[in-house]
Amino acid sequence: MKKMYQKIAEIKKHIGKISKDSENPFHKSKYFDINKLLEHVEPLLQEHGLLLLQPIECNCVVTRIIDLETQDFIVSSIELPKIDDPQKIGSAISYYRRYSLTSLISIQSEDDDAQKTMQPEKPWLNEGKPEWTEALKFIANGGSVADIKKKYRVSKKSEVKLV
Repeated sequence: MKKMYQKIAEIKKHIGKISKDSENPFHKSKYFDINKLLEHVEPLLQEHGLLLLQPIECNCVVTRIIDLETQDFIVSSIELPKIDDPQKIGSAISYYRRYSLTSLISIQSEDDDAQKTMQPEKPWLNEGKPEWTEALKFIANGGSVADIKKKYRVSKKSEVKLV
C-alpha cells in the first residue's frame, strides 16, 4: 500500500484545483461535470499505473482506485437513495461518482460552496457575558451594531438592547 499512497501523493501535486464550470439552474449553483473531472484525473492516474473504476454494487456507488502493479486498492462507497425515477437515479449516480472521487483523493475545487459552510460559526453575543460589555462600550464610542454583527451572532432581542 505504501507505494500506492506515494503514487496518489504524486498525482495530487499535479491535479491542482478543479473549476466549477457547469451550472445547475434548478439549484442556482455551479459544479464540475463528471466527464470533465475524469478527463482531468484519469490520465494522471493512468500515468502512474492506477485504474479508476466506479461500479454500482449492492445499491452503492463504489469508487475504487487500483494499483495495476501491486493490485492494492483504495475504495469509497456511498449508498444510493431509494428513488424510482430513472432520471433522478441517474443524476444521483453522477453526483455520487463525482463527489466520491473528489473525496477519495481529496481534490480541491475552486469557488466551493462547502467552504462557506465550513467556516467556524461566530459566537453568540449574550447579555451578561464579557463580550456584551465590550459591545456596549464599542457602541458608546461610536461603533455600529453592523460592526458587532461581523464578529458575533446577534439575536433580534439583543440587537434591540444594543441600539
